[in-house]
Amino acid sequence: MTNGIIHKLAAGRVYPKRRFKLGCVLGALALALTTALAGCGPAPGGSTAKAASGTAGSAASTPVQGGELTYALATSPDTLDPRRSGLAVSVRVFGALYDTLLIRNADGSLGPSLATEWKASEGGLSYTLKLRDDVKFQDGTPFNAEAVKYNFDSIIDPETKAANALALLHPYKSSEVIDEHTIKLNLETPSQAFLGNLSQGMLSLVSPTAAQKDGENYGKNPVGTGPFKFVSWSENAEIKLAKNPDYAWGSAESPNTGAAYLDALTFKIVPEEATRIGGVQSGQVLAAETVPPQNVVALQNDPNAQLLQTNTIGFPYTLFFNLEHEPWNELKARQAVQYAVDLDSIVKTLYLGTYERAWSSVTPGILGYDESLEGQIKPDTAKANALLDELGWVKGADGIRVKDGKKLTLHYVDGSPNREKRNDIAAMIREQLKAIGIETEVEITQDIATVVYQNWDYDLYGNSQVNSDPHGLASFYHSTEEEGRRTLSGLSDPQVDEWLDQGAIEPDEAKRAELYKKVQQYISDQALILPVYVFPYTVAAGRSVQGLAFDPFGYPIFNDVYLQK
Repeated sequence: MTNGIIHKLAAGRVYPKRRFKLGCVLGALALALTTALAGCGPAPGGSTAKAASGTAGSAASTPVQGGELTYALATSPDTLDPRRSGLAVSVRVFGALYDTLLIRNADGSLGPSLATEWKASEGGLSYTLKLRDDVKFQDGTPFNAEAVKYNFDSIIDPETKAANALALLHPYKSSEVIDEHTIKLNLETPSQAFLGNLSQGMLSLVSPTAAQKDGENYGKNPVGTGPFKFVSWSENAEIKLAKNPDYAWGSAESPNTGAAYLDALTFKIVPEEATRIGGVQSGQVLAAETVPPQNVVALQNDPNAQLLQTNTIGFPYTLFFNLEHEPWNELKARQAVQYAVDLDSIVKTLYLGTYERAWSSVTPGILGYDESLEGQIKPDTAKANALLDELGWVKGADGIRVKDGKKLTLHYVDGSPNREKRNDIAAMIREQLKAIGIETEVEITQDIATVVYQNWDYDLYGNSQVNSDPHGLASFYHSTEEEGRRTLSGLSDPQVDEWLDQGAIEPDEAKRAELYKKVQQYISDQALILPVYVFPYTVAAGRSVQGLAFDPFGYPIFNDVYLQK
């Protein structure tokens, strides 16, 4: 085996293989989108894959049974209840604990998992799914139609306080149990995104018995149908899982459809970059996620290291203006910030060429991604100053603009710890905005839930989301329904609502794509956001780790992993 291997998925317009393995040479992929399965939503975007350094030797021909994989996470999951989680890091653990009804295949089409067949009704207001009859949850509870009904009904129950799962399940209305292993899912309106969303980790199936028993505490005692079962969770330290010996229903897309090769899987919570990567180099952990850009080259030359990287798909790391706050409810004020911030230099400086600059509200590879937005907005300090002058903001003696006795300030909120150098982005933007007379108050908080999602106390806040369908834009830009949870932007525009509503039901993919391009163009023209970067999920691992792979969403797959002696 050649040392220091990195396989990178560069941005492209084709769809990815489902698995990219450590210890294997990967050629360029050029897989066309297929829609062989009726009712299949658009495939996730993808790219080409290549070995960026060296040539990998062949892995051991026979997987080795036993051993424990230690896998360092950069941040802690918020909960191990997929219904209530809002974090991508949680989904990295969900993949080991749970299964979904459907999966994304290697070509981006939908494939069977816990559901074996599915059929849309005339008009698209319901889907009938046939379920596997040989599956049990890890507590012995049978997996059946009643279990699916419980899961989905609990997600739409306000008392559950569901997070991202609620948006993914929309417009689900109710379920009908046809027989023990057949269920009919009824929708409020037709949705081209619904079926594809059933493959997402936040719609993983939980044990009704365990969920009813533990209530709001279920997230600390999770029970799924997956290849690993929960053992313990030491807060901010580690999550221990053990092999589920009864697992026998893995996807046909997986080399291993039975029980995991590993005896145990332990997720270590290690926010400090140096500690996380140093752990791989010293052998204290066998794999670690989110490799910092400055460590990539060093690890490529490390005789004990392997690297694996894929760009995630969905909605890039994006800074959202709060349109309910003055003066950011004014287009010219937002445009001034748009012209003042040099995102190219920020992304290049902080990520050393390892992250791609984002240009739109969606990532490349998503249906309807608008390439025409690339390079459209360029930094222009003169334009930024002129716009603020037009609004009557005048620079004071300290260089900060004033209007009606009030300083021009922007409240920029970001989370802690410093995930993906996002705090550094805030610091650089603060300096760039100071040059045009805006005073930026940066608030770094561990309590994003309260500051952002409860109090909405921000002028600018960053967020990203893994998704496979552009209709996810609705959760960020559609007008909020009465009593509904407001969006990060707070946008309310009937024209955008119409495009999003049409996109949800339009069966013609070319027409859907055009609708979402209109939404992207509007978002850019109205300067609602600052798209920053497309997140490349990067894992460093010791040479003994074999079979580690990513699904099309960029999440790790652990059932095929084994430790080569």
